[in-house]
Amino acid sequence: MSLFPISDSAAAQEPSRPLADRMRPRTLDEFAGQQHLLAPGKPLRTQLERDELSSMLFWGPPGCGKTTLAQIIASRTRSEFVNFSAVMSGIKEIKAVMESAVRLRRSSRRTVLFVDEIHRFNKAQQDAFLPRVEKGDVILIGATTENPSFEVISALLSRCRVYRLQPLTADEISALLHRAVHDKDRGLGQINIDFPAPLLHRIAAFSSGDARTAYNILEVAVQGTPPVDGLIRITEAILDAALQSKSLLYDKAGEEHFNIISALHKSVRNSDPDAALYWLARMLESGEDPLYVARRLIRMASEDIGLADPQALPLAVAAMQAIHFSGLPEGALALAEVAIYLSLAPKSNSLYTAYSAVQQDLATTESDPVPLHLRNAPTALMKTEGYGKGYEYAHDLEDKVSAMPCLPPRLQSRYYYQPTNQGLEAAFQKRLQDIRERRKRQKPSD
Repeated sequence: MSLFPISDSAAAQEPSRPLADRMRPRTLDEFAGQQHLLAPGKPLRTQLERDELSSMLFWGPPGCGKTTLAQIIASRTRSEFVNFSAVMSGIKEIKAVMESAVRLRRSSRRTVLFVDEIHRFNKAQQDAFLPRVEKGDVILIGATTENPSFEVISALLSRCRVYRLQPLTADEISALLHRAVHDKDRGLGQINIDFPAPLLHRIAAFSSGDARTAYNILEVAVQGTPPVDGLIRITEAILDAALQSKSLLYDKAGEEHFNIISALHKSVRNSDPDAALYWLARMLESGEDPLYVARRLIRMASEDIGLADPQALPLAVAAMQAIHFSGLPEGALALAEVAIYLSLAPKSNSLYTAYSAVQQDLATTESDPVPLHLRNAPTALMKTEGYGKGYEYAHDLEDKVSAMPCLPPRLQSRYYYQPTNQGLEAAFQKRLQDIRERRKRQKPSD
């Protein structure tokens, strides 16, 4: 028994169903995209054609065909196929399905369990699947838009084959839309429509690889256009009204959030202002918190530029204050200004590597006491104990540099900060070399 409606005539009998649902592919040959997985001879296609299923996870963006693949499996498999939603179900429902699967296996029947949005299950809920998946009582097929490495427990992940589904290309979505316009059984073919191919391709490009979004736009455009002399004619103006604003693929709490901020950071580091501006806009136009972007720009100013251009950090802080004061859209230009400035600034990670080296020493060496000569002695007892003895006041020296060591004894050979020859740091490099040479020539006082 399958909980999916898989009858070929079902779509024709329910014209009120959304176009995206009616046009859902019914066979592997109708399925668009994912040729790296489903082309003839590819392992996943072979596995499905032979009905030799194993537990698997479909990972990909919305509208790329994860649920459709599950429905195709439902129509082909000789197993009990159960559709399970992570949004609607909990531990009680999971246990009931597992108990049913055990009973069926005793009669030599398999249970294939499709879990949509499996990333919404918490650790305890995912743990409930594990014993039955491990014993083979149930074949698990999960679908997720999130990176399984972060959202699926490792024990369950290790028992599933992960298949990465890619966003559909504009050409693939254009072919789907063309089929929908002319399909008389499931699509819009019974309606007299003039929908120019360039406009269909525009929808495809607009939908960012999401076939469901493309179908919805197509349906809205057709339903919102009154026929003239029995013909529905779609124009640029009509399509503009149907498109409204582009929905960008983004999830402020998911992988795409981290992918895009990574792209922004690495574009700045690589001195590419055009790419930095693009990724910045992708984040802001997708609804990202602008203060989060400002915080990351501040990090870039210190990590990748540092003292090569000391103005980078105050400029980034100023942009954070600007966005806090004015919000969006006004503050977007302040962030854009900083992103371009950081991209074009001289680069140095010496500050980052110096601090990292200090952190490493803190983690691997003893916490030595502050040397006595560096301690203040506000009381007579502290003076008696040697606090402040041997301290040299740099301003009393001609060069303002003393050979007095300021690190704990076991770390006195450490040189953490190693300035580069980029930007202002080149002057710092020369100054630091001079200071270190003077200290070597001087003899510290007792």
